[in-house]
Amino acid sequence: MVTLGLAGLVFLVFLAGVVREPRAFGNAVLLGLALALGALGLAERLADTPGRTPHHLLFALVVAVALVPFVIGCYLLVNGMTMIRRESLRPANLLSLLAGASVFVVIGLDVVAARAENIKLSLFATVANLVFAYVSFLLVSYVCYAFVYGLVARTGGSDFVIVLGAGLGAGGKVPPLLASRLDRGHELWNSLNRRASGPGPLLIVSGGKGDDERVPEATAMAAYLVERGFSADHLLLEERSRNTEENLLFSKAIMDQVQPRARCTIVTSDFHAFRAAMIARRLGIRGQVTGARVAGYYRPSGMLREFAAVFLRYWAVNLAICAVLVGVPVGYAALRFVVPALHG
Repeated sequence: MVTLGLAGLVFLVFLAGVVREPRAFGNAVLLGLALALGALGLAERLADTPGRTPHHLLFALVVAVALVPFVIGCYLLVNGMTMIRRESLRPANLLSLLAGASVFVVIGLDVVAARAENIKLSLFATVANLVFAYVSFLLVSYVCYAFVYGLVARTGGSDFVIVLGAGLGAGGKVPPLLASRLDRGHELWNSLNRRASGPGPLLIVSGGKGDDERVPEATAMAAYLVERGFSADHLLLEERSRNTEENLLFSKAIMDQVQPRARCTIVTSDFHAFRAAMIARRLGIRGQVTGARVAGYYRPSGMLREFAAVFLRYWAVNLAICAVLVGVPVGYAALRFVVPALHG
């Protein structure tokens, strides 16, 4: 009961955090912690409840938890091969494959360490499991909250709609990923415009010219919208940015020039929405982010890229925690085996 009560308390703190600021990464950690404590509390409750049914449910829960890494590893391997087949062999498209392979490397390391009965190998397996568990916890927390954020982000009452660029195809054409963002931005602008009592919102298309692109992304994005009936009078172009942070920073400068302290809704791909929201919060932008749907096979790889970017953003904290996770078992092993051997 104590663990379930603690899970409920953490969940209440999570809800308060979402109400206060839905764009905070801390919400993801609180959600993951509440889910982990809830599962542990449920297992304790089933173990303490007499009768066969609770114990059967506990056994099923344990088996399910044990199988989850294997199932996820298989899924990521299959998804990684799908990404290579459909999106070409590029480093960014290998993330699912590498993540799936890492799951089986850790599982294999555990099996070998258990059979070898070697102290050094067991220590290495323990350290690998602790670090892997920490990263996995953050990843699952991030993915779960990214889904929640997509449900709670509010898009009403905006003075601007900002559509983030995503790279152009051959000949400066708008590829499907970017087209889905533009279509979502157009749809959202229409909804806001119908409800507006004044002149209506403006739409900013944001994207500069890459080294391999013939025109700035914003130029191609504006042409795409105009071809589909969008009024050029309501379009503003941001043509200097090279990444998401610059997309938002330069778009904010445009908004501040036209209407200081304006509110906006930012449109990007669904897997990118939460990280874009975190960046918008850091830059002081007043508004939330909504995600355009992408192909299902593309989402796992995209989400892994987003998580990796967030993990590296907080590299100092994550490095310190990983150092503790490595240092504690190594220190324990030294005290348990090395020191007595030296004194022996």
